[in-house]
Amino acid sequence: MRAMVLRSIVDLDRNRRPLELIEMPQPEPAAGEILVAVSACGVCHTELDEIEGRTPPEKLPIIPGHEIVGHVAANGAGSQRFCDGDRVGIGWIHSSDGSEYENLGAQFRATGRDVNGGYAEFVTVPETYAYPIPDVYSDIEAAPLLCAGGVGYRALRLTGLQNGQVLGLTGFGGSGHLVLQLAKYLFPESMLLVFARSQKERDFAITLGADWAGDTTVSPPTMPDAIIDTTPAWKPVLAALECLRPGGRLVINAIRKEDRDRHLLADLRYEDHLWLEKEIKTVANITHDDIAAFLPIAAQVPLKVRTQTYALESANEALLELRDGHVRGVKVLSIKQ
Repeated sequence: MRAMVLRSIVDLDRNRRPLELIEMPQPEPAAGEILVAVSACGVCHTELDEIEGRTPPEKLPIIPGHEIVGHVAANGAGSQRFCDGDRVGIGWIHSSDGSEYENLGAQFRATGRDVNGGYAEFVTVPETYAYPIPDVYSDIEAAPLLCAGGVGYRALRLTGLQNGQVLGLTGFGGSGHLVLQLAKYLFPESMLLVFARSQKERDFAITLGADWAGDTTVSPPTMPDAIIDTTPAWKPVLAALECLRPGGRLVINAIRKEDRDRHLLADLRYEDHLWLEKEIKTVANITHDDIAAFLPIAAQVPLKVRTQTYALESANEALLELRDGHVRGVKVLSIKQ
């Protein structure tokens, strides 16, 4: 099968083509697993964290990719949940212990980091961690729902937001544009504020129903009760804490933060950023239940998924455009068998 493989941790400022297209043997499903013929795989910022070593793979080489949609090609011994040809999705959680806190446990394994992922024509996964895809979505549209959507749903739940309270979103890429629509559906009386660097992102947010959109450091018309941060930077964290309502909660939805502007943490002022019982909560991975609960809700809304499509062999280009901030929706690899 064809696959895009990461052989070593690299600095993307020096190596602009970290992934290599190779031919390799097709994997075989173990007992309790299914083999999936991949048709689409989303491109996520977490792949950049893997490539540059902020959340390094357990072993190299590795095939990245964890927003996977495809069709069941074979069942391993004892696997009975799906039939050959069924359309399924696979997310960041490849396997774990199945407990309520499986995203935090030592047995957690991430698709595309701890085991081979979806930048390839075939992938295996335990049948428990594969999910039926709602019919309203094409393969390309469905791929971002497996991470950008699912983890966005988890982040929204972790805000503790009540209908009518004000929600802020800082950073408006793949996850943000889905969370905005989800929040409008679940909290119809809430004001939704978007903080984003570029005017294009802010305009995009308004077209999707945001009540206000401004630059990352601009004061909003009202103080949010909760803010979700989906950026790789530290500047939005300080800005969010400064405008957060007393007693409000900032949810940081990122596997890792980059070091480029980490020095700004020296500007943290307790009286402005943390006092008055403000909270910070982080999103650590995603659970089976998050994805299973989210996909039917996404179909009910239905969420409109904005995508940009690339061929498998163009994964390096997609990753670099994502890193350089060229985002409008979600980048997805279309993988032709």
